[in-house]
Amino acid sequence: MVKYTNMEGEKEDIKALEIKAKKEISAAGDLKELDQIFRAYLGKKGHITRVLRSLASMGEAERKIRGKAANDARDALQAAFEAKKQQQTLQIEEAEKKDHVDVTAPGTKLPKGHLHPLTHIQRKCQEIFNGMGFAVAEGPEIETEWYNFDALNIPKDHPARDLWDTFWLKPKAADYLLRTHTSPVQARYMEKNNPPLRIIAPGRIFRYEATDASHEINFYQLEGLMIGKDVSVANFKAIIEEFYSQFFKKETTVRLRPSYFPFTEPSFEIDMRQGKGNWLEMMGAGMVHPNVLKNVGYIPREWKGFAFGMGLDRLAMMKYKIDDIRLLYSGDLKFLQQF
Repeated sequence: MVKYTNMEGEKEDIKALEIKAKKEISAAGDLKELDQIFRAYLGKKGHITRVLRSLASMGEAERKIRGKAANDARDALQAAFEAKKQQQTLQIEEAEKKDHVDVTAPGTKLPKGHLHPLTHIQRKCQEIFNGMGFAVAEGPEIETEWYNFDALNIPKDHPARDLWDTFWLKPKAADYLLRTHTSPVQARYMEKNNPPLRIIAPGRIFRYEATDASHEINFYQLEGLMIGKDVSVANFKAIIEEFYSQFFKKETTVRLRPSYFPFTEPSFEIDMRQGKGNWLEMMGAGMVHPNVLKNVGYIPREWKGFAFGMGLDRLAMMKYKIDDIRLLYSGDLKFLQQF
């Protein structure tokens, strides 16, 4: 084997250096590491470079032998370096192609969200009633006992309170609760606005009851109120028939059956049908009780009107043929994306 004397005076085997260098070149992980290996062997102070510089001090015969071995090693390593460099450069280019972003290409469209079916129903109802001159009124979901019961002619000892199982907020003595209907919105609105007036009050309400296919602990209700000098049941019947006809896009007939609600007198249940179909119970309504008018500061001798309340969930279930109210609150995208 051809050997040379390094700067520390040790004998090094040129062929062994070549083999070692090729192993290091093959194992190089990136161009920076490859460059460091190149400098260690072929740089100004590299092992092979030192061998070549030492040839000048040797005799002619020795110079020829050692020079040939060093030149062969240098050429072999340069070829190995170049091949490895090309391989790593190609890998970098392929990786860049994968990560490349063409800023001129059209972007990927994000999927659009859409309205919940209950929102569709509420907006449609509001649109229809707005067209008949009704304004939209809103109120708090956390309500006082006065507005939820007392102002609506349901005093503390009235048996009608048993009709609602209520979520009371602690402490109970504070008399705060989650509203059981949107009727408190009507009372609040009448306190602040002089008649005549027409409003609807859509919103979420809460009942402490067991859930099943037709019952939930919270659901959406839309109540309406019309107050004037000469408002009658006939006005109510005409408005509700027009509402259902527009909502279902079919001519609709309604009928009134006697009923009882503490905040209206007389009170009635409303049934509807289309054509010669079956009658369907839809809502409760009635003429506003004189005590309710007194509680909000109106004079019953001068003003009268009607009030009604319907479930938006029921309308949604009828319109979209949904058989379980719980689906509306499940958050299941497979269900919601159908609307």
